[in-house]
Amino acid sequence: MILACLDLEGVLLPEIWINVAEKTGIKELRLTTRDISDYDKLMTYRLGILRENNIKLKDIEDVINTLEPLEGAKFFLYKLKEKFQVIILSDTFYQFAMPLMKKLDFPALFCHNLVTDKDGFISNYILRIKDSKRNSIIKFRELNFKTVASGDSYNDISMLKEADKGILFSPPENVVKEFPQFPVTYDYDSLWDEFLKAEEQILRQNL
Repeated sequence: MILACLDLEGVLLPEIWINVAEKTGIKELRLTTRDISDYDKLMTYRLGILRENNIKLKDIEDVINTLEPLEGAKFFLYKLKEKFQVIILSDTFYQFAMPLMKKLDFPALFCHNLVTDKDGFISNYILRIKDSKRNSIIKFRELNFKTVASGDSYNDISMLKEADKGILFSPPENVVKEFPQFPVTYDYDSLWDEFLKAEEQILRQNL
């Protein structure tokens, strides 16, 4: 069985931080891993902006509860589950993502955790493991699984490189230019086709 490993935001869900930025009017929160490749630097910056603007976890949860999966994402995920074991590998946090998992029929999700203080502000974040997407792929290989991975941002690249096959989905142009070795898709039909091609190549290599 081949594992399909997907990023969450930008692949199945809209970008949570961008939606928070639009709701609050704080343009600095629009920055994502599409813009800044250093995740620790990005998260430290975000937490500082939240504190400066008196935004609590509850405020972000209120925005998240208004979000829906990207158009076509749920059906794509349904099809993918028929041929692959699907695991979501994300750098988001369970406190953000779990309210949205019901809308995707609860796929397996590996991500991180937030720490809040007594006043409800996000005070810190706890990474499950550094470079968790890549390290998950390594562990899957140790379990003798083949993997096909898809993502859209800088923080997905190490996962795509480590997987047996990597696919970019709706990436920004700067990511496309920097990593031309990966096939690029912009809709779910094309992404589905690339998964099938990857499956065929993997199976052929292992005959």
